[in-house]
Amino acid sequence: MQEEEADKPASSVRSMNSVLSTLRVFEEVAQRQPVGVSELSRCTEIPKSTVQRGLITLQQAGWLKVVDAERARWGVTTKALSLGLRSAGEVDLKEVAEPVIKRLAAETNETVMLATRDGDSLVIVASQDTDQVVRVVLDVGTRVPLLATSGGTAIMALLDEAEVDELLTHELPDFAQTPDFTALRRDIAQTAKRGYALNGSSSWYRPQVSSIGAAITNPAGRPVAAITLAVPDTRYTRVQEKTFAPLVVAAAAEVSRLLAAG
Repeated sequence: MQEEEADKPASSVRSMNSVLSTLRVFEEVAQRQPVGVSELSRCTEIPKSTVQRGLITLQQAGWLKVVDAERARWGVTTKALSLGLRSAGEVDLKEVAEPVIKRLAAETNETVMLATRDGDSLVIVASQDTDQVVRVVLDVGTRVPLLATSGGTAIMALLDEAEVDELLTHELPDFAQTPDFTALRRDIAQTAKRGYALNGSSSWYRPQVSSIGAAITNPAGRPVAAITLAVPDTRYTRVQEKTFAPLVVAAAAEVSRLLAAG
């Protein structure tokens, strides 16, 4: 009996360390997805075997999933994303926006994404695909810098100058390329004038994609999210901007009104 009592503290410590390691793995997957075991082991300094056990545990619990089977890369599930939105009071955003983005996708036959702002990033919380063979794909839960997307530019166009200046000081260590900040400031100013943002083939983040983004505001008028229409650059023409841009702006405005009414 005394031996069992003596074993309990060590066992408790091991259990706590296992829980902490699993939580650390979850946090890193959420930040870096899609990500593999080797990268997770390097960035967390946790042995690969421990990382793998944590991934399997989180998968069985419904928090993580394999998003790239060929390269064994992991990402968060909609369960994890929904909990995060609920804790941030943003479930209503996804609920009211989903019918709107589905309609926009049907009208344009292109991929439409809803993303919410999280600090200096956007997190994809809903997506409606096109039925075309060549299409733009970003998994729900994907995190991208505000500076990298038309949706992010649309949001920054509604922020005050000091906040934009602060965002433009953020480093992007995970990206080989970085934006031309002079050009980005010019894009923000143009977006503020016309009401929507454009990313074309000159985009530093995904040069093969053209997109149109418009900001969604909360009842206080602050930009909290964005709707983005994404088109493969091989299919996009500047003529489409005249048709698509008003639809994207109208969709974002509708969601903003629904949030205010709710």
